[in-house]
Amino acid sequence: MWAKTANRDDSDPRIVTHWLPLHVHLADTAGIAALLVDEWVSPQVIRRIATEIGGDAGAVRSLTTWLAAVHDIGKASPAFAVQNATLADAMRRNGLDANPRLAVDPVRPRIRHEVVGQRVVRSFLRDELGFAWRAAAAQLGCVVGGHHGVPPESSLLAEVDKHPELAGTGAWADARLSALRWATELVGGPATLSPFAGVTVGRPVQVLLTGIVIVADWIASSELFPLEPLHTADEPPALPSLVATARRVEAAWAELDMPTRWAPPEVTEPVAAFTERFQRTPRPVQIAAVEAAMEQERPGMIVVEAPMGEGKTEAALAAVEVLASRSGADGCFVALPTRATTDAMFRRVLSWMRTLPGIALDTSVLLAHGTASLNDEYRGLVRRGIQGVGTDSGEDEAGLAHHWLRGRKKGPLAQFVIGTVDQVLVAGLKSRHLALRHLALAGKVVVIDEVHAYDVYMSTYLDRVLSWLGAYGVPVVLLSATLPTARRAELLAAYSGTEPEPVTGYPLVSATAAAPRVVPASMAPRPVVVERLTEDPDLADLDALVETLRARMVDGGCAVVIRNTVARVQTTADALVAAFGEDSITVSHSRFLACDRAELDADLVRRFGPDPAGARPAFHVVVASQTVEQSLDVDFDLMVTDLAPIDLLLQRMGRLHRHTRTRPAAVSQPRCIVTGVEDWRTEPVRAVAGSRRVYGEHALLRTAALLDGRDLITVPTDIAPLVQAGYGAAEPGPESWQSALAEAAEVDRRRSDERRARAAEFLLGDAGGPRATLDGWIRAGVGDADGDREDPRRQGQVRDGAESVEVLVVQRDGDGGLLTPDWISKDAGLQIPLHGTLSGRLSRAIAACALRLPIGMSQLNPVGDGVIAALERHYVESFHKDPLLDGQLILPLGADRTAEIVHGAADFRVTYDPRRGLTHESRSNKPPRDSGDHH
Repeated sequence: MWAKTANRDDSDPRIVTHWLPLHVHLADTAGIAALLVDEWVSPQVIRRIATEIGGDAGAVRSLTTWLAAVHDIGKASPAFAVQNATLADAMRRNGLDANPRLAVDPVRPRIRHEVVGQRVVRSFLRDELGFAWRAAAAQLGCVVGGHHGVPPESSLLAEVDKHPELAGTGAWADARLSALRWATELVGGPATLSPFAGVTVGRPVQVLLTGIVIVADWIASSELFPLEPLHTADEPPALPSLVATARRVEAAWAELDMPTRWAPPEVTEPVAAFTERFQRTPRPVQIAAVEAAMEQERPGMIVVEAPMGEGKTEAALAAVEVLASRSGADGCFVALPTRATTDAMFRRVLSWMRTLPGIALDTSVLLAHGTASLNDEYRGLVRRGIQGVGTDSGEDEAGLAHHWLRGRKKGPLAQFVIGTVDQVLVAGLKSRHLALRHLALAGKVVVIDEVHAYDVYMSTYLDRVLSWLGAYGVPVVLLSATLPTARRAELLAAYSGTEPEPVTGYPLVSATAAAPRVVPASMAPRPVVVERLTEDPDLADLDALVETLRARMVDGGCAVVIRNTVARVQTTADALVAAFGEDSITVSHSRFLACDRAELDADLVRRFGPDPAGARPAFHVVVASQTVEQSLDVDFDLMVTDLAPIDLLLQRMGRLHRHTRTRPAAVSQPRCIVTGVEDWRTEPVRAVAGSRRVYGEHALLRTAALLDGRDLITVPTDIAPLVQAGYGAAEPGPESWQSALAEAAEVDRRRSDERRARAAEFLLGDAGGPRATLDGWIRAGVGDADGDREDPRRQGQVRDGAESVEVLVVQRDGDGGLLTPDWISKDAGLQIPLHGTLSGRLSRAIAACALRLPIGMSQLNPVGDGVIAALERHYVESFHKDPLLDGQLILPLGADRTAEIVHGAADFRVTYDPRRGLTHESRSNKPPRDSGDHH
């Protein structure tokens, strides 16, 4: 037999002989669980559990330690034992008999050890310790049943009773009972557990306890606890020594070197604290956010609505410090809509962190999105984290990417996480090891930016996640340029369970546990002239746009043209290049390589951002999709934009005259020219087809109605009234529009219902009542939430089904080999070994060439199936061996930067232009229909 360490004991030899390794693992897991509660788990989580069980941190420690000490008790069963014939024989010699035929019993795979364990623990708590059968016994048993990531369904639990030959009776039951009693003595005996006998432990606390046990189990199963030969076959084994266990656990914990808790002191002088953090005097909305946080006697949610440029991010971070000091949160999760916004936020959050009191050098940080490893600053934290394990790294700045807290499941457990909003929304998606995601969020303050940008599908997940965060007592801060009154009420109600009183006014700070505050904007009212431009709907003739830009930019200046689909961006850019020259036009959309997009974004901020010393050109036009709507702090003299929902149109206007600077005389007045309609003279005005596919006709009709007869919008004064009118109960616009608006509203309602129904397919249930259990909690879930690698389109996801397929772009050389693309600015033209192992530098260079295909090539239909099949032909062994590249689809381009994608119904020619991005066309050389592929 192999185990880790042991000491002689006079316990039942049937248990000791085979189950000594189990006892050792249980003792190790229990020891780690105790240390997790003492030194690592967020005090906010400890308080939440303690409140439910009617105890203190010591009570939480005892209960968690016991659950960890029994989590694998179900392995003492024939169904588990027969998986290894050698060990089963050894057990049989010592009185634990398992029929070898059970190994091929078709029922055996369903009688998993965690399912047996849940039934056994529930019975032990009821029969041995007197726990309430339908309350604490059943609820705590769920922790054991769920420790492998999926709590069993009730029907599966019932199968244990139906198959005693697999679960084990007689000697097996005696062995389990002896082990359960041993585990109980580890925490001080029945008297230690008896205070919990009459409590109810609702789903939220069951989830938190499960998460802690999973973490303890993973640590105790890691290389930190190596197996050691223990005894000869002739020497009877014994139970583990508690002294030896403590010594082993302490050594492993020291080597693991988990981050130090963040313990922010109470903020008593908010203005002084704000000035110290951000080196500026706070604006009214920032003061209001901090005051709302200070007023809350219990954890709650704050909603900050303010115009673009008012400093909502700083308001949220300042509120985080106050909320964390009061709730015991050990960090924060800052969630943003896109990877680009996330990367931009990462540096800002790090800068803020390094001014915080109570932050230790080993505070853990995570950049959470699919290409985080390509962020140079984050990679620096990773390197320092590796160097700092068990040593003094010599760094004097807080923040590192802890070596153990990595990967998509463990990573979010880091204390400070900056990621895409998907990383929060998956907490509402039924998926394996969901308890870890909930544990990660439950210990933090959660900040979600750009709340207005999330559609019906994503909002379904957001509302459910907010309800769970409210159940955990997690402080939340939501940020938005502005919200419809009804949507604000929905968000507050989702968190608190109660409908708030409607509030008007703007800027506005609302809260679940503090009075709402209407505050003045810091910026002076800025009138924006609104004009209308009618173009050919298919953009076959763009002379009107060209002449408009020439007339309005006669003295020079910097303009932005925003289109709602990538196809419209590219068509527009081609016409403007022909009119003004290639050097005067920049194209920005999502269909660039990740590395190209990152450089493009940085260049846009450098030339059009807030720095007065930046390289702002005398004349330039940026043609962009919605990428400039949220992602970038850029400022233009003139804007031309496709018609969009009113809140997004106003968000775009926030990029007009955003910063104080001297501008050419002809563009000294902010001017927004709205286009993207079939004809402004028709009644009602109808948006072009691509825009209708992206946003739906109803929202665009309402925007057009709000603009009817309006030649001026004053920012920020008109923002809130326009948004409320755009989403209110009454339809805007003249009587002649009402029939079309009503018809579009009905289509929009049906579309929204369909999207909610699709979201509900994998939507997590609510937190339930006090007697609810986790049985079947994620029934019919999606497995691992990151999806099915065999088909990246077929996955449960928190964005709607139109998510496009991502590929890695490489180039072929003349000898049939592969190269990194020859146009990228870093590591271009490197030879890629087809076999063997890739260097870290080469792997990152390839990963940086990620590209999303157009939605029209990614659908779940014969065309999309053909595209996937064609790309799957390009199998590269070295990619398969690399953790960063494994499972990714590959798109090899020729020297001319083109490729044919042909299989079944798929028949495409794609071309990559570093200035235009990816374009695609059918074999007939006719561009495909504008599918509404946006961003």
